[in-house]
Amino acid sequence: MSSTVPPAALRWALAVLAWAAAAATALPAGPLRVAVVLPALLAVPGTALLLRCGLQDPGSGRTGRLAAVVPAVASSAALAAVTAGALLLTHTFTARRALLVLAVLTTLLVALPFRRRRARRPAAHPAAGPGGPTSRPARPPGALRTRRGARRAGCLAAGALLAGVAACSDPTSLTAAPHAAAASTTPSAADPPIAPGAWHQVFHDDFTGDRLSAADWTTCYDWNDHGCTNAGNHEQQWYLPGQVAVDDGKLVLTADRRVTRGSDGVTHPWTSGMVSTGRDSWTGTPRHTFTYGWFAAALQVPAQAEGMFPAFWLIPAESRGTPPEVDIAEFINTAQYADANLHWAAADGNDTHIGHRSGPADYAAGYHVFAVDWEPDSVTWYIDGVQRFQVTEPAAVPHVAMELVLDLAVGFQTSPPANVDSARMNVGWVSVWQH
Repeated sequence: MSSTVPPAALRWALAVLAWAAAAATALPAGPLRVAVVLPALLAVPGTALLLRCGLQDPGSGRTGRLAAVVPAVASSAALAAVTAGALLLTHTFTARRALLVLAVLTTLLVALPFRRRRARRPAAHPAAGPGGPTSRPARPPGALRTRRGARRAGCLAAGALLAGVAACSDPTSLTAAPHAAAASTTPSAADPPIAPGAWHQVFHDDFTGDRLSAADWTTCYDWNDHGCTNAGNHEQQWYLPGQVAVDDGKLVLTADRRVTRGSDGVTHPWTSGMVSTGRDSWTGTPRHTFTYGWFAAALQVPAQAEGMFPAFWLIPAESRGTPPEVDIAEFINTAQYADANLHWAAADGNDTHIGHRSGPADYAAGYHVFAVDWEPDSVTWYIDGVQRFQVTEPAAVPHVAMELVLDLAVGFQTSPPANVDSARMNVGWVSVWQH
């Protein structure tokens, strides 16, 4: 008699449900998305795994509903947890990526052929005579097949998870040298974007003069009052124009351990520099704002990284605060890893964010080009011409005019060591292109 093979309609229905859940992440947050994603997440991958193992026989009627549902849910939860953990460890977790990995796994589990086997008749054994040998008890029918099926399914599930996670992780994480060499020459601000589409340049500064262009840049946030800081991050610096210079074809932002009492009434242990395309004051007019486009800059971050927080980012022009916020490159107490982050307001108004970390690379050894392609339906990050991260979640993509900011913050999360009194961030050029 042939072993039971799950009906093809059931197997492919599981794959369709898994891919529908992944596709549902493009829907706006709400009951419909939950109704599509939750059942698939809780039952589909586990059911596919159990069918592959031969531990569920949907056509036999021998398994009660509870006995069928519980292992399916437990297996699905285990697969989802392993997938999420692997993506989190590679700094690439998003709900869509996790669901895509589970959809790939489900498809492999149901698509690969189910092998049919003929049941073997037990061999005849001589009757045991007085004092003679007795035959070993026969294995329960299907026991060996079930064990082998479980082993195969386990290996297949592990391989599919590893392949899916690798496909969704940093495209250079397995091939890049631990310390990538800096480019020998700095690419030009005139180089067009590598992202698809027709582009024209709307802003650039290659800092070839001897002073900062006042027509393009201010040296504080929109809340400038004889200087400024980012109090929301509990940073230790007070930004002043004297910490910003144009020298030898580059913009230099310098942080010094120098006590400054700000107009906010707080004594700040550090004084540092920043530039923005925004306003001179709260009631002023922004110099340049941008809605969508390609934003790129050649940066060299401080070699002394502990306690330093250099960043290249976009901040809303109208609200003068975040979210939304596009962090093109952040270096939080490190010169080896670059963080890309996207912030947006959740339905309840709270700040929600997603991010990705690239590295290790020696970003202090020379200039590296950090860029973001902000489109109406996606935000994509690049480092030295290599795509590193992308967000397509509709609720996350901003649609408001932004100001461009470069700064060298100090003391975020940790203070600089006592023997460090200064740090410098160099900017070779800045460029903005739009379709």
